[in-house]
Formats: sequence, C-alpha cells, structure tokens
Amino acid sequence: MTEPKFWVVVPAAGVGRRFGGDQPKQYYPLNGKTVAEWTLSRLLSVSRVAGCVVAISDADQHWAKLGINDSRVILTTGGAERSDTVYQGLLALTELASPNDWVLVHDIARPCVRAADIERMMDALAVDAVGGILAAPMADTVKRVSGGNCIAATEDRSQLWAAMTPQMFRYSLLRDALLQAKNKDFQPTDESSAVEQLGVSPKVIAGQRDNIKITNREDLAIAEAILQVQIQQKEDH
Repeated sequence: MTEPKFWVVVPAAGVGRRFGGDQPKQYYPLNGKTVAEWTLSRLLSVSRVAGCVVAISDADQHWAKLGINDSRVILTTGGAERSDTVYQGLLALTELASPNDWVLVHDIARPCVRAADIERMMDALAVDAVGGILAAPMADTVKRVSGGNCIAATEDRSQLWAAMTPQMFRYSLLRDALLQAKNKDFQPTDESSAVEQLGVSPKVIAGQRDNIKITNREDLAIAEAILQVQIQQKEDH
C-alpha cells in the first residue's frame, strides 16, 4: 500500500465584501509581496505537498500578474460559496488523488501560517482515519449576545477553541461531506463543520495564534508586523 500523499486546496474565489476596496484582499500588497504570494509561499515551502489547487473566480483579472512559478500549483475555477469553491478544488484532483490521500484546505487570506505548524499537523494526524484542524484555545472571555445586542450569557471558554486553517481531511471523506452538505442545502462555515455532519469527530491541533485571517483593512498592518517578527525569528536562528 502506497503512503498517502498530501494535497492542498486554497479557496481564492471570494471578493472580500467585508474588506472592501477595488480588488480582492488576496491581491493587496503585504511586506513586499501580495497576500496570496505570502500564503502560497508558506504552503509550498512544505516539501511533502504534492500539489496545490488554487480555486479563483472566473472573473479574476489579477492572478496572472503574480510571480508564482511552482509546478505544483494547479489553477481551477471556484464557485459561489466557499464550500462550492473547495469542492471544485477537490474535483480538480480527481485524476491525481487517491481516496485515502490527505487534503489540507487553507484560507488564501492567512499569509502568516507557519510551515512548522503544517508539518506538525501532518505528523499528528498521519494515521488518523478522519483528520483535524489547526486551532487555538480562546483567550478572550466570550459573550453570547441576544438580538437586542444585550449579553445573554458568558460562555465557558475552557472548552472553546478558535478554528483556523489548514483543515486536513482524507480526500474521499471531505469530498463526500461537501457533497452531502450541498445536497442537504447546508452551508458549512468551514470544512470541519461539513465533516462533522457525517457523525465523525475531527481532532484539534494547537496552532500558533499569529496565524491570523485578514478580514478587515487593519488586519493588513497586523499581518505585516507578524511577518516581520517571523522573518526576524528565522534569521536569528
């Protein structure tokens, strides 16, 4: 039996409504590159990645301007929702991936992910039947708020984790989970929530808190500061 391969799917078809601006947030400049270039360089620095599917909008006019020349990158077209885009990414791997191979889904807007975290996740889940996600324990006190913006309850944060990406699952399991969600008209907010609907329990792998997602404009400045610290730490070592 051959060892399972590791594939990456990067949904990048969104327009970033909350971010605003004249182009999708993944194409904004960040510390000398674009957000997308930082994200993909981090993912492709992991030698075990056999291929990386990037699913972009069919109206995307920016991708061709990027300087991404890695032969492992496979370009495809995404869908209307994130889950549709990820599913299209999986379909692009139909002739390449085996049912038991691993697929890591990663947000294009998480440029600060550390290769070491990805490697650790690969090792931790290597023999798992399902897979899991990078996440971090909640540090803030979490409030449940009612419709009138009044606090209804304070949650016990000891059992709450903030989900991140990559989220890593067996190829056939993730494909089936997303197809079932589509057939049931269920819109999963991440890959794990789709997989959970199959009645299985993904693992949580602790990740670094600096693996932030760029959602709003101010996040660009935060990501730039994080990248500069990460680069300095690498140089110091």
